[in-house]
Amino acid sequence: MDRGVSIISATIAPSSDGWRLDRALAEAVPTLSRERLKVLINAGQVTQDGAAVRDPSRKSRAGDAYAVAVPAPAPAHNEAQNIPLVVAYEDDHLIVVDKPAGLVVHPAAGNLDGTLVNALLHHCGGSLSGIGGVARPGIVHRIDKDTSGLMVAAKTDRAHEGLAKQFAAHTIDRRYRAIVNGRPMPAAGSVDAPLARSAANRKKVAIVAGGKRAVTHYSLLQPLRDAALVECRLETGRTHQVRVHMASLGHALLGDPVYGRTKPAHRGVIETLGFRRQALHAARLGFIHPITGDALSFDSAMPRDMQELFSQLVV
Repeated sequence: MDRGVSIISATIAPSSDGWRLDRALAEAVPTLSRERLKVLINAGQVTQDGAAVRDPSRKSRAGDAYAVAVPAPAPAHNEAQNIPLVVAYEDDHLIVVDKPAGLVVHPAAGNLDGTLVNALLHHCGGSLSGIGGVARPGIVHRIDKDTSGLMVAAKTDRAHEGLAKQFAAHTIDRRYRAIVNGRPMPAAGSVDAPLARSAANRKKVAIVAGGKRAVTHYSLLQPLRDAALVECRLETGRTHQVRVHMASLGHALLGDPVYGRTKPAHRGVIETLGFRRQALHAARLGFIHPITGDALSFDSAMPRDMQELFSQLVV
């Protein structure tokens, strides 16, 4: 055995005869997820009689024996940092946090630390799913740096896989509170418009024919002074989806420096409050617990900066 590599012996059970190899091995080695095994197979880390097996989809046969070489985790480039977290829920499998505006989700160029990932590594003691890789441990989905609200992160690969499937199937209940320019008419509706990176500015997202399907359902919650508080329910979860879709209706989010423009009617309030972000908050997150099967739902009130903006605009 190589240093830093553990070898797990696995024998295909009769009940798994004919299954895909990655599925059959996941049944034989419950400590490893199917996704992790698929990666190991593709990397040549699974052998049969000393020969590497590199096709996760090959049919397995009952009684076949395999050796699974599991490398020790690569040293994390991310440092655990004691950054305070507001935890809405936590168990051995996952954690739901209420992210403040201004906190980047994971390290990237320009934000190498001080992120939610650094905070999670400290809070969870390094116990996070590895499917996202060293750069994004535990991260199943993201919200923008300057958007506040609820996010779920996975502690185990099984939880990560289960949550990822729900996001892919669009069964996660995600509802945002947004303060937008003007008053949407009609008061409720849907935007079904595909999104992709803008050809003119790669830092922006635009409605592009042939882009990824994106659907936002909105409803007016309360009219405000030349503005409105709306709820946006995501059917899909694309980058900047709410911001681009609401702007496409002529109702850009207040404070949005990319897709909006501050109206004279709001400029004084925004400058007095020092409001420097898009007025968007992930207020509800609901999903099926990937391990227990329980239905979970969490709600988060708008943070103080949005509450103050709302109060100043009440008619």
